[in-house]
Amino acid sequence: MTLELPALATRHYTTMVVPWNPQGELDEAALRRLVRYFAGHPRFRERGGIIANPDAGEIYYLTPAEKRRVLEITLEEVGGAFPVIAGVFDMTTAGCVREAGIAKACGASGVFLMPPIGTGDLLISWDPVRYPEYWLDQIQAIDAAVDLPIITHPVTARSPQWGIGIPGETARLICERVPNVIGWKMTYNYEGMRRMWRMLRELERPVSIMAASGHLFHEFLSHDLLDGSVSGSWNYALEPMMQHIDCHEAGDREGERRIWREGGLLALHEYIYSDYARLHLRYKLATWLHGVIPHYRMRPPLPRPKQAEIDTIHGLLKDCGMEVIDARLARAD
Repeated sequence: MTLELPALATRHYTTMVVPWNPQGELDEAALRRLVRYFAGHPRFRERGGIIANPDAGEIYYLTPAEKRRVLEITLEEVGGAFPVIAGVFDMTTAGCVREAGIAKACGASGVFLMPPIGTGDLLISWDPVRYPEYWLDQIQAIDAAVDLPIITHPVTARSPQWGIGIPGETARLICERVPNVIGWKMTYNYEGMRRMWRMLRELERPVSIMAASGHLFHEFLSHDLLDGSVSGSWNYALEPMMQHIDCHEAGDREGERRIWREGGLLALHEYIYSDYARLHLRYKLATWLHGVIPHYRMRPPLPRPKQAEIDTIHGLLKDCGMEVIDARLARAD
C-alpha cells in the first residue's frame, strides 16, 4: 500500500547552529545572515526548512528568552518562504508544554521533540522498550497542549542493535499513539537504520523517514528512502548536498557519484561524523570556515576546537570546491 506523506514531512531541514558574539551572547545580526543564507539558496528555499533550537543549536544551554528570540528571528527572516520547526526542551514536562505553547504562539509550523534527560534514571538507565511511557507521556502532554505536527529526535543510550536511536518497538508505539508524529529522524547505526526503514514503511499511516547523518545520504537515495531529512550537515554543505540530491532525482548517476566521491562530499561528511563527541563543534567549525557565520565559539561546557580539526575541515571544504575563509584566518583563538 502506498501512503502519501504530509508535505511538511518531505522537506530537508537544517538543524541550525546558533552564532555567539565575543561576550557569549546571541549574535542577532549573525543569526539573521545565517537564516538569509538558507532562504537565499533557490533550491533550499523550494525544498528545505529550518529547525530553530535543535541540539546542534545548543538548545540545552539556552535560556527560555534566548530560545524564543532565536525562533522569532528565524521566523522573521524566513517570512513564510518555507517551514520553521521549533525545538522544544525543558527539564520538566510542564516546561516542555510551555515551550511548545510559545512555539505555536510565535507561528512555528511544528515542533521538534527530544527525549527527557536529567536524572540518572533517564540519562543512563532508561530502557525505552520496557518503559516507553518515559517519553510517550511527555510527547502526549505536548501534543494535547498544542496539536502541532511533530518531528522526533529519538536519541537514547547506545545499544548494539540500534546505536543511539530509540528502539523500533518504542518508535512504533509512539507513532501509533500520536498521529501528529509525521517524521522520525534516523539517529541509528547502520543496521538499526535498516530496521527502522522497514518498521516505518509497515505502519498503517505514513511517517517520514528523515535522514540525519550526512555521510549516509547516498544510501538513503540508493534505496529510495530519502523522504526528507533533519541534519546539521545542511549548515556547512548545503550546495553540494542539494546538487547530489538533484543529480539522483534527475537520473544523473555519473554526476551523483562524482559529487559524492570524486567531489569530496563523502570525505567531508565522514570526517565530521568520525567523532560524535565533536559532532556539533565540527558542524559549527565547518559553517564558520565556509564563511556563513563569523565565529565558531560555542557556549561552555561545549568544547573548543583543536587546530588540527580546523585545518582538516578547511582542506576538505576546499576539496569539495566550496568557498572557504582565508587560511590565515582559520586559526583557533
